[in-house]
Amino acid sequence: MDILSAAIFIFCLMEGSNICILYWRPDTRLGNGVAVFDSWQEARQNEPMNLFVHYLVYWVAGVKLIFIVLLLVIVATGNEQTKFWAVAAMVGSIATYFYKLHPIIKKLDAMGYVTPKGYSKTLGRMIVGFLSMFSGALVIDLIQNVFW
Repeated sequence: MDILSAAIFIFCLMEGSNICILYWRPDTRLGNGVAVFDSWQEARQNEPMNLFVHYLVYWVAGVKLIFIVLLLVIVATGNEQTKFWAVAAMVGSIATYFYKLHPIIKKLDAMGYVTPKGYSKTLGRMIVGFLSMFSGALVIDLIQNVFW
């Protein structure tokens, strides 16, 4: 398996576990379970808000599922160039986390509305890990194609 396919596959496995958590165990603090947000429990006290929040959680899980299935199709059927540009697109799209989402969770964490405290840093490191993995795969792929 080439380096780009391996990076995509690892990402799909990790995100697949997060999809399972969001669909069947959203109350957990494992993976990307939404119980890290203290407001999750508050929303459960109000039926319309509870339904709305669950709708958004399942929507996120569904979008993640669409992306990982498309990535698996690329791994299975894509040529080297398609895989390269898919990984480059993943770097760009994952990096957008730091534009809107990270400032929000960082603020909620500082305000004491995220449990465990400091989770925003952990999540930020995980996202940097994905970016590093994909960027490293791109660099290795470029080196292999230029020098070998």
